Amino acid sequence: MATAVTTNDLALLHEKIDFLTEQMEAQRRRQIELDELKNDLIPIVNHMVSLSIEELAEIGTEFQLEDLLFLLKRVLRNTEAFLRLMDMLEASMGLSDEINLLGAQVFSNLVETADRLEREGYFAFIREGWGIFERIVAEFDEQDVRALGDNIVTILTTVRNMTQPEVLALANNAVTAIHPTDQAEDISTLQLLRSLSDPQVRRGMARLLNIVKTLASDPADPNVN
Repeated sequence: MATAVTTNDLALLHEKIDFLTEQMEAQRRRQIELDELKNDLIPIVNHMVSLSIEELAEIGTEFQLEDLLFLLKRVLRNTEAFLRLMDMLEASMGLSDEINLLGAQVFSNLVETADRLEREGYFAFIREGWGIFERIVAEFDEQDVRALGDNIVTILTTVRNMTQPEVLALANNAVTAIHPTDQAEDISTLQLLRSLSDPQVRRGMARLLNIVKTLASDPADPNVN
């Protein structure tokens, strides 16, 4: 007993035929694309093979296939080492960028500091100080410098004594005393004799006599006060 073919069966059959037709068409298009790619690659590959043969011919018998295989095995065995090396290179590149950035910042700070010092007169002071140093070098010879070195302790001791507060105060009072004043300068002998009764005048006279005594004595005498 024959089975009746329904409309749904025919539609399903047509769908399958259309699907198979589309697959065959897609396969045909892929095959055409592969053929075109093969036709494009064949000249390139032939050219690369020709170049390789020429390069290998230049190497001659120095190159052996075993050497290439050995190199490949070494590379494969040291893949981890190569990866670490790449990580180090990447880290160093990042560090180099940071150093460049830091160097630019440092240079900018130096320029700003130099500009500030120039505006505040430090460089002018250094130039003038260098001029003084050149004058000292021109005026003094080696023997003068040696003598300065031999007596530097005495010089520094003298400077230290001169910079004591009481010495500076006394020097300041002496300078003030010798300035011209509005007082009458015609002082009689009697007035001078009366001034000797003033304790301050007597202390001043004693200091003057001590200075005169010191100037008249031998500088090398250790007993000189």
